[in-house]
Amino acid sequence: MLKGTIAVLIACLLLGATTPSTSAREEMGVDIEILSDRGNQFYTIPYKQYVAGKTEVIKRYLEARRGKNYRVAITNNTPHRIGVVIAVDGRNIISGKRSDLRHHESMYILSPHERATYGGWRTDKNTVHRFYFTNPADAYAVRTFGDTSAMGVIAVTVFEEKPKPRRWRKQERGPGKPSAEAAPEALGEDRAGTGFGEGEHSPSVAVSFRPKRTPFKKILLKYEWRNRLCEMGLMRCKEDGNRLWDEEDRFAPPPPDQHGRVYPEYD
Repeated sequence: MLKGTIAVLIACLLLGATTPSTSAREEMGVDIEILSDRGNQFYTIPYKQYVAGKTEVIKRYLEARRGKNYRVAITNNTPHRIGVVIAVDGRNIISGKRSDLRHHESMYILSPHERATYGGWRTDKNTVHRFYFTNPADAYAVRTFGDTSAMGVIAVTVFEEKPKPRRWRKQERGPGKPSAEAAPEALGEDRAGTGFGEGEHSPSVAVSFRPKRTPFKKILLKYEWRNRLCEMGLMRCKEDGNRLWDEEDRFAPPPPDQHGRVYPEYD
């Protein structure tokens, strides 16, 4: 793999692979972060973590910032290559196709102990269009495919490499079909989506990688505006105020009566 580039796995180029000595899931694992252009992490809230079959599943909420660009940062802490399928609002960020987070989809490859960031929808080998938080009506998944089936979710599935080569039939890479889901207007502006932003240079190369059928890790980030997270009770959003400035004007209360009771109007 060429250093300084992003390796893209195209399904029809699966030819051969190296054999890992131990399972990647036995190592330190894979870290996922959502970063701003300044490198700051967006605020996340743990939700659920469990094992489904052979897959570790991690779910978190994330605070979206309206109009802000973001990148998905992935760190491979294992001594083996891994493949990652990344979907935003239910669409594969390389092909734009509807994603079910499966092993046969287009994916990015990370070398052992490599860290890489993915900041947009790939439109060719050298260009991506930036992710940014926006309303559902402006989201790429809705504007291009009419798909609201996984709105507001950033999903990453991580695959180990298979030990033996096999051949794959070339798959057609046509445009995805629009989803017959609810109209974006029904979601309202209190929900968040990801837009198709300005293009930026992002070179890539195709490499040979044969993923196992089942991912060893799946990370799902449900992003919402701050007010939505507040309504859901996931963030403390009430202002503490100022005990001197905000106190209402009123007369001094009388002391409690002989039974320790306070007059009702001063409760």
